[in-house]
Amino acid sequence: MKVGRLAALLVAALLAAACCAGCSSGGHRGPPEVVVGSPKDALSVLLADVYAAALRSYGFAARTATADDPMARLGSGAFDVAPAFTGQTLQALQPGASDLSDAQVYRAMVAALPEGIAAGDYTTAAEDKPVLLVTQPTAKAWGGQDRSADLSTLGKHCAGLTVGAVAGHPAPSVVGTCRMPAPREFPDDATMFAALRAGELTAGWTSTADPALPGDLVPLADGKPALIQAQNVVPLYRRNVLTDRQVLAINEVAGVLDTAALADMRRQVAGGADPQAVAGGWLAEHPLGR
Repeated sequence: MKVGRLAALLVAALLAAACCAGCSSGGHRGPPEVVVGSPKDALSVLLADVYAAALRSYGFAARTATADDPMARLGSGAFDVAPAFTGQTLQALQPGASDLSDAQVYRAMVAALPEGIAAGDYTTAAEDKPVLLVTQPTAKAWGGQDRSADLSTLGKHCAGLTVGAVAGHPAPSVVGTCRMPAPREFPDDATMFAALRAGELTAGWTSTADPALPGDLVPLADGKPALIQAQNVVPLYRRNVLTDRQVLAINEVAGVLDTAALADMRRQVAGGADPQAVAGGWLAEHPLGR
C-alpha cells in the first residue's frame, strides 16, 4: 500500500510540474488575435482584408468580421480595427460638416471620434469620392483649347444640366457655386454610361475607385481648393488595445495603397476572386516597411 501510495504521489507531482511548465510557456504567447471589422459591402470587406493582411505581414494573428455598425463594435470591444472613409465617417459623426480637403476632413473626423476610438494614417493617394463623368466632346467644349475641363468649369455650365447616378450611390447636391439637379437614377454603371454616350445625360456621377470606369469618358478632376468632400481610406482602431507595432502595421498601408490599386482589386473581386486572396496578392507585390 505504501509503495502504491508513493507511486501515486510521484505521478501527481509530475503532472503538476508539467502543468506549471505549460502555464509558464503559455504566459508568453504574445498579443491576441486582432479582429478587423467592416460593413458587408464588397469594398469594405476588401479593405478589411487589406488591413488584416498588413497585420499578418508583421507576424500578428488577424481575422475579419462584418457588422452593420462597425463603429459601435469598436466601442464595445468586439472589433479592434475597422477600415473607413474619412468623409463618410465625418458625416456620420457630424452630419452637414462642410470640410472638403483631405487634410481638413481628416482633422475634423479625428476631433469628432468617440472616446476610446482613434484613427490611423489616412491614404493620401487612395480615395473613393464622387466624380463626375462627361463625354470627350463635352470635356473639350468645357475646357476650351487652353486647358482640360475640370470641376472648376462646372459653374459656367450649371444651368440645364441633366445628371445621372447609379441608385444608392452618393451624388453631391452642390459643387462649388453650382447647385446640382437631382440625378436620374440607373440600375448600374453600364446603363448610365450608355445613356451618357447617347446624349441622354450631360454628366454622370460615379466614384474615383469605381472598377468599371470606362476609358472613353472623362472624369472631371477635383482641384485645389477641393469642391467635393474627401473620401480617403483610413483605419479606425480601439485606443490602448493594439501594440505599437500593430498600429505601425495598419499605418503602413497609407504609404503604399493608391486609387488605381484599389480599383484594380475591386475589379478582381467583382470578377469572382476571393477578397482575402486579392488583398494578400496585392500586399505581396507591395511589401510593407520597405
